[in-house]
Amino acid sequence: MKIAIVHEWLQSYAGAERVLEQIIVCYPQADLFAVVDFLPPGQRGFLGGRQVTTSFIQRLPFAARHFRAYLGLMPLAVEQFDLSGYDLVISSSHAVAKGVLTGPDTLHVSYVHSPMRYAWDLQHQYLRQSGLERGVKAAYVRWQLSRLRQWDARTANGVDVFIANSAYVARRIRKCYRRSAEVIAPPVDVASFQPGGESGEAYLVASRLVPYKRVDLVVAAFAEMPQRRLVVVGDGPERAAVERAARGAANIVFRGAVGHDELVGLMQTARGFVFAAEEDFGIMLVEAQACGTPVIAFGSGGARDIVADGTGLFFESQSKAAIIDAVERFERQTFSRAACRANAERFGPEVFRARLTGLVEESWARRND
Repeated sequence: MKIAIVHEWLQSYAGAERVLEQIIVCYPQADLFAVVDFLPPGQRGFLGGRQVTTSFIQRLPFAARHFRAYLGLMPLAVEQFDLSGYDLVISSSHAVAKGVLTGPDTLHVSYVHSPMRYAWDLQHQYLRQSGLERGVKAAYVRWQLSRLRQWDARTANGVDVFIANSAYVARRIRKCYRRSAEVIAPPVDVASFQPGGESGEAYLVASRLVPYKRVDLVVAAFAEMPQRRLVVVGDGPERAAVERAARGAANIVFRGAVGHDELVGLMQTARGFVFAAEEDFGIMLVEAQACGTPVIAFGSGGARDIVADGTGLFFESQSKAAIIDAVERFERQTFSRAACRANAERFGPEVFRARLTGLVEESWARRND
């Protein structure tokens, strides 16, 4: 069987690349395609030295630093990949990878991290945050996003099997493409996050400090609970705003960005891990639970797939009052660290590989009956 893997773009080793890494483990003989490949030498180990076939965007001016500026050309770019000789194509898509052209005898399985959020349901939020609500440039961007939506919906017809990384994304796929999707959670390196030590008194929030993560809400809530300690880990453009939300409260400590080992240590000894974002999945929730730590999470998005009974609780609105109420409920309950660890093991890489290969084999057999 001749197999191709189509990835969006290779720039850094992040969440989508961890999924790609496990797909490659499943299909080491596969050829790899990507819109661009600017992955630094020190992060290329998971590719196993394989050559990456890239699109014409790789050679455009300033693409190394600003390839996202060519988003409008990316549909054309992925359609130029010649996949006519492949039996199986697996696309790893959060923008355009699922739009590759395949023939009637090729099985196309698309693992969707999310449909293009900035072109679909989060368009207005994206335009607001980018300062593109009015003016000629804003009108051009809206027109371009409209074209992307039309192309994105049309190319869903070329996918034989959709896989979503959470039930939340499966609902988004249903809304955007009118297609059902199998849910296979992304692989989490739970082996690197082990229980250890005793639970302490401080709660933990760890995240990139960007607006949608809503770390400011968590900090503002704990500023009104002086009896509860909070450690804040992470850095980003919203750091100053998040620190202002603390209003100098003595019970809140900012640690900035920390290394892996220090993060694991903080998760192991945290009283609870607080998560206020609406994420497609939420890998850090799994990592915290792998350390035996229960979580307090906003009850929307991928968090609903992760937090099981006895391993944490939800709050239903992104507000200070809801977080304060959740912390007080948390304090009145008992959570099993062993149950948290067992719950996290559902998301290990070996589980992902078994489910992916099983679904591909089943889909191949069904179409060839």
